[in-house]
Amino acid sequence: MKKNLRIVSAAAAALLAVAPVAASAVSVNAADSTATTTANATDYTNINLGGTTVSNTENQVDVTPSIVLNGNVKNTAGNLISKATLSGSISATFGGKSYTANLRGTDQNNVLINGRTAKDELSNVNAGSSNTITIKNVGFNFGPENKGKKITLVSSNSKVTFGSDNAKTVTVSLDQNGTAKDLTVNISDVTAFNATNTNGVVFYNVTTGTQAHAGNAMVLANTQGQLNTAALLPAIESNYVAVQRVDSDSANGNGTYNFADFKHVNNIEFATAIKDQLKAQNIDVGPQGFFKAPHTFTVKVKATSSINGKSEELPVTFTVANVADPVVPSQPKTIMHNAYYYKEDGTTRANNDKAKRYESVNVAMSTKKIGNKDFYEVIKDGKATGMYINADNIDGTKRTLKHNAYVYKTSKKRANKVVLKKGDTVVTYGGTYTFKNGKQYYKIYNNTEKTYVKASNF
Repeated sequence: MKKNLRIVSAAAAALLAVAPVAASAVSVNAADSTATTTANATDYTNINLGGTTVSNTENQVDVTPSIVLNGNVKNTAGNLISKATLSGSISATFGGKSYTANLRGTDQNNVLINGRTAKDELSNVNAGSSNTITIKNVGFNFGPENKGKKITLVSSNSKVTFGSDNAKTVTVSLDQNGTAKDLTVNISDVTAFNATNTNGVVFYNVTTGTQAHAGNAMVLANTQGQLNTAALLPAIESNYVAVQRVDSDSANGNGTYNFADFKHVNNIEFATAIKDQLKAQNIDVGPQGFFKAPHTFTVKVKATSSINGKSEELPVTFTVANVADPVVPSQPKTIMHNAYYYKEDGTTRANNDKAKRYESVNVAMSTKKIGNKDFYEVIKDGKATGMYINADNIDGTKRTLKHNAYVYKTSKKRANKVVLKKGDTVVTYGGTYTFKNGKQYYKIYNNTEKTYVKASNF
């Protein structure tokens, strides 16, 4: 269970000093950002801390701190308009469970910026600067079920190291309570954001120059029909660019901005792990990054600003030109009763259109059971549409007559001289129709003629 605690007073500090590893999720904040005069080091006294992690293989913990560092921002007169802050949280996933890091004690010397205590150094951290964050006396309590296990801390973030020697990994043995403690986590090259810049990130199509909310890219598979994940990001970056408007008063009279008012956002990466994105589309990726290419697939990328940390995602659909678009086998069927199109849940209507009786429609080769009913999926131009028709409106339902029955054309006229016998099996199509006499009738026979039997005979 995660517990959050913000250090806000000497009383809280004293409480933490008594329970060395009980304070999970400690955060570090500088003073407020409302000052308009030059800051003094003594303004930075209320420090909070940060990071985040991802799970990995058994007995391996991926520690990937998520730090948000805002730098000091001054106006043209040199007065401070936004003070520096440091925030975040450190967590880890181990054995399929998530754990929050602990900071032993309350000594603010546990958090360093560029080798100095955060409370002293924040006054020197300006927006746009690159900094190193060091968090000492970090611990993880993985629970007594993991006591005595030897674990290895690693990080998928190349900027994270451990200990005073900046090691890429550190191996520790958990104590009888399943606790790893007295760890040091270093995060290098942390850019201080400009909290006064609230502009977002925008993707543009480099060919058309228009803003893009979704993208398209074309690639070629190799002779074995495979692609490599390493080729996807460059293909996207050759078609789309992410930009952000920097704070500027240089807007032209018509409300537009000059080219110099914008900055490229170069930090473009996959929104989530590319293997996970492809796996969700039933595409398996091999150890070397190769996968069998379908004709089309979609991935999301994310561009994150180095100015204020804002980000934007762009879904991009890839077309593999030399891989054929698979054709879904289909068959023509005649709809015998007016029907609605449904979504895959079989209860939500896909649109307001109706499939009219006696029309022909291409559907899948077999039905799909949704709930307790059978449905056909509609196939258009060889592709599944995700729209379904109740099979009862196409194939009908077999029913056994409980009484002898006539076949009617209208409520008063018989369609023919045939008398259907009690015990006969008759196929009816769709729901009942209400005739002028107020009685319910089923359509029978796979034809376009008016042939109905009273529902009360079944």
